[in-house]
Amino acid sequence: MTTERLEPIDGANWEVFLKAPWAVLMLGKSDCEHCHEYTEELHGYLGGQAAPADVRFGKMLLDRGGLATFKRANPWLAEVDVLPYTLIYRGGEKVAEFAGGGVERLQTRLERLRAEGR
Repeated sequence: MTTERLEPIDGANWEVFLKAPWAVLMLGKSDCEHCHEYTEELHGYLGGQAAPADVRFGKMLLDRGGLATFKRANPWLAEVDVLPYTLIYRGGEKVAEFAGGGVERLQTRLERLRAEGR
């Protein structure tokens, strides 16, 4: 595992990443201004004390090559029309998702899911 809190996720490591006990995956594109803003917000959050240490955070750029297996395994991706798009996984199972950015939204959902033990 990388020491970078916001891990770069690609076609080679997405399956292992999503199988973590808790994983947050941000989907974006390299030319998406809102994605860049959310990335900076995530870096600030992950650099502070509020981010849970036992949750892995990753970012996947959908306009990069090598994601055919991810796209085939996630056909719902074709319907995503707002980026960034955030997904929360627990042990490989998607337990929450939302369009758009916002660390506060992410924190609220993550805290609720973890409190519920989902």
